[in-house]
Amino acid sequence: MPAIDLAKLNAQAALLADLFNQPAAFIRELREVLESYVNRTLRTKDAVAPSSTLPTYRTPNVILRRIESELSPLAKKDADQALELADELWDVGYLETHLLAAFLLGHISPEEDRLLARLTVWTQKVRDANVRTSLLTHSLARLRKENPKEFLALVTEWLYPHREQFWNNGLQALLPLVESPNFENLPPIFNLIEPIIIAAPTHLQKDIQNIVTALYQDAPTETSYFLKNLIKKSENPQTKILLRRILPSLPLPLQKKIKKELTR
Repeated sequence: MPAIDLAKLNAQAALLADLFNQPAAFIRELREVLESYVNRTLRTKDAVAPSSTLPTYRTPNVILRRIESELSPLAKKDADQALELADELWDVGYLETHLLAAFLLGHISPEEDRLLARLTVWTQKVRDANVRTSLLTHSLARLRKENPKEFLALVTEWLYPHREQFWNNGLQALLPLVESPNFENLPPIFNLIEPIIIAAPTHLQKDIQNIVTALYQDAPTETSYFLKNLIKKSENPQTKILLRRILPSLPLPLQKKIKKELTR
């Protein structure tokens, strides 16, 4: 990869910001910028990053972060244009353009109805783990912070017992909320995830592990009680199996507290 000239990068990001309201021109210029930082010794035609399912320019994070910093104030001011540009970026179909599209959504006012419509459609279509995480964290940032009630209403829809195809969305979206130092309303979170853990879907093992760990770090006593009670009440034998599988990855004090319940 060519050495990054910060002055040049700043100029490139500024030019992209100038093209914010011209999506087609923005895309053309963005392609040129990303191409200029490609490491030709690593990239083949339509290269795919090891951790991604999308073609990618293998762009260093510093490049995208600088572009995002220029776009951030513009997206906050003009939701219509931000949505139009996000749609164009999404349609390009590269890892970098998907991540930029997700970033733009996260700066749009949560009062914008089309925001949730985009999130619903895109999270259903995306297969790339990096983009999914960005959609469920960065794209929901303002909604999570400015309208927590509406955010929880959205997550509740995703975690509805008969909508298993959306459970991973709900669990991933909850994680940054639980990890927020200012969030204290844990009872609704326990209520939301209880039927998911009882159902014990194996493909959500990692997501369940992450949310349980975050809850314990925030409220160890309440989380320990929650899990012990859940183990006692669950009639699904898979519940204990799932918890045994994630047990080694949980905080050691929590392991000790629930291990006895799992052996009964």
